[in-house]
Amino acid sequence: MNALQSRVRVRWGIVALVVVAILGAIVYAIDRFVLEFSPLLGPGFAVVLALLAAAYIQALYRSWGYRLDDDALELERGVITNVETAVPYVRVQHVDTQRGPLDRLLGLGQVVVYTAGSRGADVTIPGLKPDQARDLRNRLRDLAIESEPEDGV
Repeated sequence: MNALQSRVRVRWGIVALVVVAILGAIVYAIDRFVLEFSPLLGPGFAVVLALLAAAYIQALYRSWGYRLDDDALELERGVITNVETAVPYVRVQHVDTQRGPLDRLLGLGQVVVYTAGSRGADVTIPGLKPDQARDLRNRLRDLAIESEPEDGV
């Protein structure tokens, strides 16, 4: 299995810290204006949540992997629920690379594989170097073309 770039943990961590800060502020506001329990409730909640997020991110990074088999893209991921996905090349409709602002800042990209017959169940491989994402996109495109059934006409 191919692993993701280690910088993806930083990306996931930044997103998690934003969520933790928002939730901590909400708990602080509720405590301050409604419960009046302790001024440390919000910050304490945020610290505990940040520690849990850091452990989850590390475990998620270790669980993520992908490989190109003879007939399908294989993915493994998940911390609480381990998910193994096989995407047959014949089902691949098109493949994109994406790089949002945070990805560009960290030198990362991701590949999105759109499949036939799926509704919102497309596959994303995050945490790739930009050239690695382009190479994977091109390889998946070529494998999808090679796997197309021959025209009977």
